[in-house]
Amino acid sequence: MIVNGFLKTTLLDYPGHIASTVFLGKCNFRCPFCHNSMLVLEPQNAEQIDFETVLSHLNKRKNILEGVCITGGEPTLNPKLTDLIRAIKDVGLLVKLDTNGYRPDILEKLFDDNLIDHIAMDIKSSRDNYHIACGLNNIDIGIISKSINLIKEKSPSYEFRTTLVKGIHTDDDLLDIADWIGNVNLYFLQNYTDSENVMKRIFSAFSDEEMHHFKELIIDKVPNTKIRGESC
Repeated sequence: MIVNGFLKTTLLDYPGHIASTVFLGKCNFRCPFCHNSMLVLEPQNAEQIDFETVLSHLNKRKNILEGVCITGGEPTLNPKLTDLIRAIKDVGLLVKLDTNGYRPDILEKLFDDNLIDHIAMDIKSSRDNYHIACGLNNIDIGIISKSINLIKEKSPSYEFRTTLVKGIHTDDDLLDIADWIGNVNLYFLQNYTDSENVMKRIFSAFSDEEMHHFKELIIDKVPNTKIRGESC
C-alpha cells in the first residue's frame, strides 16, 4: 500500500498524544480553502511512501509513540483503509481518523469493528451553504447528518471542527451549525491559514476578536466550543 505523506512525530495532529501522521490522497470534496490541494487534485504527484516503511518506523518507535493520525485528502475513500488501521492497531497504537463525514457506511463499519479511538469530523458550514464550503454543486446534507449522529452515538472519543474563512462564513452559518450538531463533546473553531498549498488563494483569516465573537455567539448552544490553539 502506498501513502502520500508521513510525519514521524507530531504533538498537534492527535492532541494529548505523541503521534505520527499518515496522509492519504484523493478527496470527494473540493473545498476552495483546502490546504492540502495536491493530495486532493494530484495525489499521483504527491509523496509516494510504501506503508511497510511507515510500519517499520512505528514498530521501532512504539515505546515512544502513543498513536497515529490518519488524514488526507479523505481517508475513507481508500479501499485499504481498514487494513492500514488494523496494522497500526497490531503495533499497539491508538488511531485517530480525520474525515469529512461523506462516507458514513465506512465509518459505521470501523466503529463496529472497534478500530477507531478518536475521530475528528469537519463541519464545513451551515446546511444551506455547505455546497459553497465543500466546493460541490450538489451535496446531500442527509449524509452529513447521518455521520454526525453516528459519531455522537458510536465513537469512543470525538470532536467536530469548522475552519472559519472570511468571505465564506457568517454569524448565520455558525448559528445553524450550533443548532445542527447540538451539545457535542467537543467543537473546535479553527481559523483559516493561507499557504502556497491552498486550493484557491483568494481568502483571508478572521481576526482574534472575530474568532472570539463566533465562539461567544454559539457557546450557549454548544458549551464545549473552543478556539483551536487556545488553552481555554
